[in-house]
Order: sequence, then C-alpha cells, then structure tokens
Amino acid sequence: MGLDSLLIPAVLFFALGVFARLVKSDLKFPEGMSKGISLYLLMAIGLKGGAALAQADLTVAVQSIFWALVLGFTMPLIGYSLLRFRNRIDRMNAAAISAHYGSVSAATFLTAVAFLEALNVSHETYPIIMMVVMETPAIVIGLLLAALARKEMEKNGDGSASVTEWKPLMHEALTNGYVILLLGAMVVGAVAPEAAMEKVFPFSHEIFMGVLCLFLLDMGIEAARRMGAFKKVGMVLVAFGIVMPMIGGLLGIFVGASLLGFSVGGTLLVAILAASASYIAVPPAMRFGVPEANPSYYLTLALGITFPFNVVVGIPLFYSLSNWYVG
Repeated sequence: MGLDSLLIPAVLFFALGVFARLVKSDLKFPEGMSKGISLYLLMAIGLKGGAALAQADLTVAVQSIFWALVLGFTMPLIGYSLLRFRNRIDRMNAAAISAHYGSVSAATFLTAVAFLEALNVSHETYPIIMMVVMETPAIVIGLLLAALARKEMEKNGDGSASVTEWKPLMHEALTNGYVILLLGAMVVGAVAPEAAMEKVFPFSHEIFMGVLCLFLLDMGIEAARRMGAFKKVGMVLVAFGIVMPMIGGLLGIFVGASLLGFSVGGTLLVAILAASASYIAVPPAMRFGVPEANPSYYLTLALGITFPFNVVVGIPLFYSLSNWYVG
C-alpha cells in the first residue's frame, strides 16, 4: 500500500483537524453539532447494514455474533494482563483502560468503511452486527476486574473498598443510546420494504461521506487536544496504546478470514473492530463504575493515541495484511 491509500477525504480532514488544533486556530464545532453528526452516522450505517442483512445468511450472522462475543470478552483480558505485567499499572486503572480496548470505536470503523469505498473494495455487512455486540462484554469485564481488585484491596487492607452497583451499570451498558440507535436502525433497514428504503437512499448513502468528513475533522481537533496529556500517561501507556491495537488487529484478521471466511474488505472491518478503543460508550460506564481510575489515562489513550494510530497506520496496514492473508 502506498501513500495514496491515505489520501482519502475522510483521513485528510482528520489531519486538517489535528493541524488546526496544533496551530491554535479558533476552528471549532457549534455545541451539540458533534452529537448530531454522530447520531446521523450511526443511523446511516445501521440502515445500510440492515438492508443488506435482510438478504444475509442467518448461519453466518450467528457465527459473527459468537466471535464478536469472544473478541469482546478476550481483548480486555489481554489488555489487563499487559498493563499489570510487573505491576506497571495499578489494578483499577488497568481494569478501566482494558475495558476500552475490548469495546469498539464507531469512528474508526466508519473510517475503515470509507477507506474501502475509496478503493472500491466490497465488504460483508456482518461486522456491523459485531460492532453492536462487542460494546457490552468489554464493559462487563472491566467492571468485573475492578470488583475483583476491590476485594483484593479489602483482603490486603490496602484501602476501603466500595460496593459495585451492578444493576444501574448493566442497564446503562445494555440501553446505551449508541447501541439502541445502531441496532434499531439495523432493524428498520432489515424489515422495511426495498421500495421504501429507496426513498431514504440519498440520506443513508449519498451524503454519508461528506458528513463523515465533518465528523473526522472534529475528531482531529479533539485528538490533538488530548495529545497534550502524553506526558501524564507516560511512555508505558503510550506504548500500550500502539501495541494493543496491533494485537487486536492481528486477532481480527484471523477471526475474519479463517473463522468467518470473510473477504478482504470484511476481514479488514473485523480487524479494525478488534483493534479500536471506545471513547464514547465505555468512558461514562468506567467513570461511574470505576471512580478510582484516572479518566485522563483512558481518554488520552483511546482518543489521543489509538484512534490516530488506527486512522493513519492501522487501517492501511491491516488492509495489506488482510490482502496477503486472504489471498
């Protein structure tokens, strides 16, 4: 893959956002606009996925859900083990950070979709289902690891242990607006007649790439703002923010190509799901469920390190590896 693979409008607008922040431009989005754009992108991707899934193979869909659950439960455990190696990071911060790396980043996924569309590479729609499924397991694992850490602290007398309130946390994970909207849009796209779906085609397809460019411009500004916290998180966490998506991407390629039999495009999307880190759904859950953890650690890692790494390096790298592995 050459430099041309990065010269797609979505990635270039992300770079523009970073540049604008670095030169201290006053460029910024109106309050509430970013959320509105996010809602549109989720709805559009759900509608497109649902329409395609109406014609999909149920067996492959079930297999995709199974492997999404496996990745969702496995990735946080791998992340936690790496963070706790030689006690580099304390248990609470390790639990909160690892939960972000078992979950997914919709923005990274959408950028990968844009990357494939720019190259005219087709892909399966099953990764959209996997994106929805992978959100909750990671949150559950993160909360469980934190609860176990509290018990250990209480046992060793290292500090007072707070009680984890599972019911509100699980309710928040399962009814998260991001999950509800994406899943609901998929259902609408799947059950609506084809003739009716043609009416919303301009909404879900024709303006999609333009809105995605706006979204990544905003993400570039936000990512650059988080880069200032590199000194706070330390080189150990910076290295983790790069190594972890590499591990996830390789696992995703194996799952997508070998276990699900996806094409190059579908394999890339599974790889990027496993490689990404959530910065929308998981942070609120961790802030409420693991108040002992430092939010600047997991927010800086997910948004300031892993997201830019995946957009600039991860997507073209995993595409090349998927091409080699599938081919």
